[in-house]
Amino acid sequence: MLDVEQLLAAYRSGSITPVEATRAALARIEALNDQVNAVVLVCPESALAAAEQSARRWEAGTPLGPADGVPTTIKDIFLAAGWPFRRGSLLTEDDPVADEDAPVVARLREGGAVLLGKNATPEFAWKGVTDSPHHGVTGNPWGAHLTAGGSSGGGAAAVGLGMGPWTVGTDGGGSVRIPASFTGTVAFKPTYGRIPMYPPSPYGTLAHAGPMTRTVTDAAIMLDVLAQPDYRDWSALAPTGSAFTNYLDHGVAGLRIALSPTLGYGTNDPQITAALYAAADVLADAGAIVTEVDPPITDPVDAFHALWFAGAAKVVEGFGPGAIERIDPMLRWAIEAYGRIDASAYLDATGTRMDLGVQMGAFHTSYDLLLTPTMPIAAFPAGQEAPDGWRSQMWTSWSPYTYPFNLTQQPALSVPCGYTDDGRPIGLQIVGARHDDGRVLGAGRAYQERTDWHQRVPPMLAGAHG
Repeated sequence: MLDVEQLLAAYRSGSITPVEATRAALARIEALNDQVNAVVLVCPESALAAAEQSARRWEAGTPLGPADGVPTTIKDIFLAAGWPFRRGSLLTEDDPVADEDAPVVARLREGGAVLLGKNATPEFAWKGVTDSPHHGVTGNPWGAHLTAGGSSGGGAAAVGLGMGPWTVGTDGGGSVRIPASFTGTVAFKPTYGRIPMYPPSPYGTLAHAGPMTRTVTDAAIMLDVLAQPDYRDWSALAPTGSAFTNYLDHGVAGLRIALSPTLGYGTNDPQITAALYAAADVLADAGAIVTEVDPPITDPVDAFHALWFAGAAKVVEGFGPGAIERIDPMLRWAIEAYGRIDASAYLDATGTRMDLGVQMGAFHTSYDLLLTPTMPIAAFPAGQEAPDGWRSQMWTSWSPYTYPFNLTQQPALSVPCGYTDDGRPIGLQIVGARHDDGRVLGAGRAYQERTDWHQRVPPMLAGAHG
């Protein structure tokens, strides 16, 4: 499978055209999507028409930019003009098609990307696995019987199987990083506001948009495309003035990196911890100063639940009386358990979040980056809320290292760093201080230059080409 960087080089040389790349991606969807249910809407005619336009631009030497001609899927949580906006819910099945593009979709279209279709999401992107009343269950490239994670699991499965070399997802508590860890792909949650969001997420300022790719280089390329102004997001950050790809060769020499296997409160499968230490050794050999130390924080899950499920309750409420009877039963339970809070409780949770941000800000005055496992476990069976015998069915109970950095709005990257004895991927999380997106990407690139985990091919692709 070619990544975006390789695909662009092939377009420049003329050895591959956008039409050929698009046909290959559509063929992968046709051949494999029934096994994993990654793509829930496919539009081959419009995709091929866009690819033909891109091919003419490349032939004339006038591509629109680094997205031109790249086959791309988007999560069905983003508006795309002319396409349904189902969000994994039966509540939306009678809604009209969208009449405008979300900012990420607008930037991709402007850059000449070939939009293939939409990826599966759990209902309203509420949880860390991907199954929904509307779209069903999404499986994993490393075994269709395994979950791809969530809530951007459809995108991760699509990228992992070559149904386009990249996609864009959302991350409100780990939703691009969890599936990246479970599928052996790369995902980046940038600093909040780096990528404009519209419509506003029901989860408020917890929710980020982020690239999902096979390499850190591709994530930086996509971030440069997406991190552009859009007046519809009043909280978006101003452009940095420098391309994020410019940070990729900065390396890690001399960087102070904190290694925290559990953030002081988690528990890992031993194979996860072993892979984390091995990854830290790679970065130390590259010149980083690695110190094992936990940030001075406690698990902020209660505050996260209050903020997250208050948002979920609000979005379901908007569909009127009786709507809660028609949603994912586990979402209904979670809203009733956590989402019925008053203003005082909401402000208390916000206060906890603000304190956490201060604590992590102080931590990063001593350490440039923080390494953790992305997940304490590897992928478990698809269609389940949690691993067999787990202490809780709530997704936050098995994803303790992702949601803290939505509360603090810090950039966090997941890259593959190994596999369990039975072949399930393991992810490394690299976290930076707010606004330090470039340093995080540079460290991820330094790690990938020295390892080959991201080059491993899922069993479903045995014998496949392209």
